[in-house]
Amino acid sequence: MIKKLDKLIVKAFIGPFVATFLISLFVLVLQFFWLYIDDLIGKGLDALTILRLILYVAASAVPLALPLALLLSSIMTFGNLGESFELVAIKSAGIPLLRFMMPLLIVSIFISAVAFLFANNIIPVANLKLNALKYDIIVTKPALDIKEGVFYDKIEGFVIKVGKKEKDDSTIRNVVIYEKNYEAQDNFMIAESGVMKVTPDKRFLEFILRDGWKYQENGGRFGGSSEFIRLGFKEYKTDFDLSSFKMNKSEDSLFKWDPKMLTVHQLNLSIDSIRQLNKTSIEKLKSQLQPAIIFYKYQDSTWNLPDSLKNKPIRKMESIIPDSLMLQNYEKSLTVINSIKGFIDLGTAEYASTQDLLRKNWVEWNRKFTLSIACIVLFIIGAPLGSIIRKGGLGSPLVFAVIFFVLFHLLNTFGEKFAREGVTNVFTGMWLSTFALIPVGIFLTSKAMRDSQLFNKEFYYRFFKNLKGIFKKNRQDPTGSKE
Repeated sequence: MIKKLDKLIVKAFIGPFVATFLISLFVLVLQFFWLYIDDLIGKGLDALTILRLILYVAASAVPLALPLALLLSSIMTFGNLGESFELVAIKSAGIPLLRFMMPLLIVSIFISAVAFLFANNIIPVANLKLNALKYDIIVTKPALDIKEGVFYDKIEGFVIKVGKKEKDDSTIRNVVIYEKNYEAQDNFMIAESGVMKVTPDKRFLEFILRDGWKYQENGGRFGGSSEFIRLGFKEYKTDFDLSSFKMNKSEDSLFKWDPKMLTVHQLNLSIDSIRQLNKTSIEKLKSQLQPAIIFYKYQDSTWNLPDSLKNKPIRKMESIIPDSLMLQNYEKSLTVINSIKGFIDLGTAEYASTQDLLRKNWVEWNRKFTLSIACIVLFIIGAPLGSIIRKGGLGSPLVFAVIFFVLFHLLNTFGEKFAREGVTNVFTGMWLSTFALIPVGIFLTSKAMRDSQLFNKEFYYRFFKNLKGIFKKNRQDPTGSKE
């Protein structure tokens, strides 16, 4: 049965949680744009594309924003209750800390379950759409921007230089256009003035040049006769294709085999397939080595030698093979050894590749659970921490939340790196942050249950003041004797 106390605590928690979640999500989205700012600027992206990008980034950042929001909001909630002496009133009524933590713990477990469902069903789709859109944006050429006095070479096959642009940004003067045709010499045009504009369908850049000359040389680039043509004109119109500046849409299927795009069920199937592939690779290597190693087929019959042969002295090859066949035998042995080495190197590289892919799949499989369990772990840290510091608002709670979240993020990042590189097994690497922070949560909970003054600056002030007094007394009377 839900009591009034439970409703009070949950109601006090909802507001800070929603606010901190939105702030955390905004910071993580901003971090993405800060990382890819060079690839986004100058591409002429429309508002719809930017909104899609923000939506996909925000969706992929939700599993990381939830633990941070739970940590900060739990510190703020219990800090506010402690600052207004409501915690004192609750404890004086005989209600232990674990009891009034229970409703928010249940809420945290519910949020953890939602985070898992989101990470398993929504994140793969969001990552798939995000990677495809990010690839399209990165490979898109920068938007058309021809500046005064600068050679512009982004249009394939041409280099354009405009001496001056009028205020209307369309009238141009002292124009030079080079055409790179890979013949004996590049063709080029010069004009005193003209008009530059993009066609309404944005497919072509149109130049209407006036009072100029066109220079062209026809002929082979490897010698032979050629002709030089100089053509004067009063007005000349030419178009440049801008199709390469448009952002093309890649198919989502190009990225669907990345482990980040798979659900837990799909990862299980992928892991089983990779394991089967490893077994097939080993059997394939055995079948390749058997013809090269002739004695391999006799291993069952001669594996256990009788005692009469074990003590028999080993004869050298030179005493068995005639000198006339020795060189031929060495060459054949070297050929067989090189063949065996080639098969082993190829098999080793193939096995290492499949093992790397297997680790990546296991990393993503564990990630579905670690970020969900992190919600509960960080709540176990945040709730007792807030009851100890007894400060609300965004001051002290934000400082402690940032410290513990950075610690969690660093451990999570290092553990994932170790798991991917095979330094540790995947389970240890991916759960490193959880294993490290659970004891911290237990320690803080035990301190909070005993009303510890762990973060009370007055306690430390009195402690060091008394310690200073003891040292001062001992310095004045080092023997400790009384007069």
